[in-house]
Amino acid sequence: MTDKFLHPETLAISAGRPQAAPGAGLNTHISLNSTYRAGGDINYGRFGNENWHDLENAISALEEAQSTLVFASGMAAITAVFSLLPHGAPVVASHEGYSGTMSLLKRYHTEGRLEVRFVDITDTKEVISQLQGAAFLWVESPTNPGLNVAEVAVIIGEAKKRNLGVGFDNTFATPLNQKPLTFGADIVMHSVAKYLAGHSDVILGSLSVKDPALHTRLIEARTTLGGVAGPFEVWLGLRGLRTFPLRFNRAQESAAILAKKLADHPAVKNVRYPGFGAVVSFQAGASAEQAEAICDASSLIANATSLGGVETTWERRRRWERESHSVPENLIRLSVGCEHIDDLWHDIDTALTQG
Repeated sequence: MTDKFLHPETLAISAGRPQAAPGAGLNTHISLNSTYRAGGDINYGRFGNENWHDLENAISALEEAQSTLVFASGMAAITAVFSLLPHGAPVVASHEGYSGTMSLLKRYHTEGRLEVRFVDITDTKEVISQLQGAAFLWVESPTNPGLNVAEVAVIIGEAKKRNLGVGFDNTFATPLNQKPLTFGADIVMHSVAKYLAGHSDVILGSLSVKDPALHTRLIEARTTLGGVAGPFEVWLGLRGLRTFPLRFNRAQESAAILAKKLADHPAVKNVRYPGFGAVVSFQAGASAEQAEAICDASSLIANATSLGGVETTWERRRRWERESHSVPENLIRLSVGCEHIDDLWHDIDTALTQG
């Protein structure tokens, strides 16, 4: 049976394995090499590593991609994407999204490196109107941390009619909920540190594509910019990926339940949950200080940034200076993990009451 016919739960476990042979191990050895003898497929550690390929193949299988490249971080991957665009290229992007991406795009816009047209990604008419004369569309849906959802198939389709390149941050939805390459996107980015690896112990990013020529250009960008991943981190990332569907499905199921409970809680307002995924955002407390106190009052949930781990975390997003000012001061982003739902709700309810 080929990968094309396997379910994602099976692909996460079976893809990216060493070739089967009597006495061979099921997992690739960690290749701690920076230097390679001449004449082989890898010439230097910045050009390749045996461990990269296994994780890349597994992510490609999940995203239905022709190929994937791993990077030292999600931001290294994103930077590589925008490095392909010519100076001054017009880019359409959401005015709200991952703060790292937003900071990079705002800096590029201010410096004149790119002409960034920031839009409300949920306003399809506005997005389409800004595509005229643009070179690239960057989509994040659901957005971080507001969890706004775009009409993905529509705006990607309109972008491709105009011959725009399309990049897509699929970190929140994951390939279990959407596969942007099947809608026509050219590049799919993951912060692999989040759900795919899932154990809050590595920093990694990835880019998945269908076009071999684009793959080659991104290899050049990774090699030149130096955003290469360490072999041990990649090995950990692949080990985490093996349980990705199990973890994510459990967290997503709990998130849906918690979203309903939060919506009924008297101390909470404006619950944001798109109906899928494992992140819930909501407003609590009358001020930033009160929202911080709620996050600090938890005994089980960690008041910490990042998301997608087996453990549940939450934080007040505007505590970060670079967070978009459209995000309310008292907005709390809850990344739901794999703990028992009753324990999570008891902890949340207690923190909301005491905080």
